[in-house]
Amino acid sequence: MEDDNEPEQSCWAHLPDVCLRCVFHWLDNRDRSWAALVCRRWNWALYSGSLWRSRTITFYGRSSRAHTLELQSALKCVKKFIKYLEHLEVKLLNPYNTTFTQKFQVTMKSLLSHLGECNSRLVSVSIKYLELDRLVWKNVVRVQFIKNLATFPKRMITLEEGCDLLNSLTCLRDKSFISEINIEDFFCLHLPVYSSTLFHQTMSKFHSLVILTFNYNCISDELLDILQEQSTHSLCTLNIKCHIHDPHGQVVWGMSWANLAKKAPKLNVNFFFERVMNHDHLAKILLVEIPVRSISLWSCYFSDPDWTMRPTLTNLLPAYCHVLQKLTLELNNDHQLLDDELLQLILSCKKLLFLEIWAFLSVTFMERLLQNCAERKCILTTIKVRIYTAHVDTSEGDRLLHHIYRKFKYLIDSELNYFVITYPMV
Repeated sequence: MEDDNEPEQSCWAHLPDVCLRCVFHWLDNRDRSWAALVCRRWNWALYSGSLWRSRTITFYGRSSRAHTLELQSALKCVKKFIKYLEHLEVKLLNPYNTTFTQKFQVTMKSLLSHLGECNSRLVSVSIKYLELDRLVWKNVVRVQFIKNLATFPKRMITLEEGCDLLNSLTCLRDKSFISEINIEDFFCLHLPVYSSTLFHQTMSKFHSLVILTFNYNCISDELLDILQEQSTHSLCTLNIKCHIHDPHGQVVWGMSWANLAKKAPKLNVNFFFERVMNHDHLAKILLVEIPVRSISLWSCYFSDPDWTMRPTLTNLLPAYCHVLQKLTLELNNDHQLLDDELLQLILSCKKLLFLEIWAFLSVTFMERLLQNCAERKCILTTIKVRIYTAHVDTSEGDRLLHHIYRKFKYLIDSELNYFVITYPMV
């Protein structure tokens, strides 16, 4: 005989997992969360990856309380189950004021950052109804949003995909506001972007660029000709990064740089080199025809006894002595002392305002430099120096630096942005 007191189990308790996931598939985020509280088995169903492969997030310009709760729930679920996400669709409906677009930009920045850190399965991101050419987008907010979007796809596989994203910006009705493009580290390492006809076709669609930031593996005579034809009336700044792992052996003629500089008289070029320290490599890039305003050379603590910095300091960089305004050097020169070469370079650069050096130097280098500043032999306004030393105890060096500071205190306090320390490299 059956026990009348034993509770009768619902048929739902015996529902196969595949059927249970199918039921969950048709529930919205709120109902899924409530259903997951029923029992442990239903909670497991909530964490099935198949439920979270595709998500849609809708931002309502004129939102009701229900719309606000829906958005909050969607964002919460995407972040909670982000590792399963393969397809993301974002809709922006009726953006009606600048406050709303600014909040959207901040939210998307956080979401894209979270995706980049926590998701390795993402296949597609679709963003609809942005209407970036409307006045509700402030220039600074619009530029920041485009920058976040452009730097998001770090796992870009092909050159074609990168150009597709850049091309999407050219489809806007009003292209005049696209005055700044930052594609630094945008393409995969090892891609010779400079030889791509597709890349050249894409860049030729941008007019009135003011600032362009990119890697040296994008530079070619063709790109410089495109900038000369499309943006010489507006172009002011080129920021160029050259990394040791980027292809940078292509030949770019000095005549191409000279023609661009002639047509764009306001042009300033800023170079950042990371572990590209070989003089022969640098000499192929730093051509005298380039209107260079800033050079940064970073060795990233890399040390090679066969490498020497002296030819770069004495032969290459002095070619820019009449135009260079900012110089940043991070050198692991533990096998060579460069005090004299550095000081001579600094004094030859008549327009140099900013100096930052991390290197093995003698402390007396600072006294010699400040003495030349006091005698008006250079016009530096910023001096930031980290003096590397092989000794753990830096007290003697610190004492000498304090003495030098007291000697030139009147000059430092009144005219210089000054920061100098000793740093043990052991």
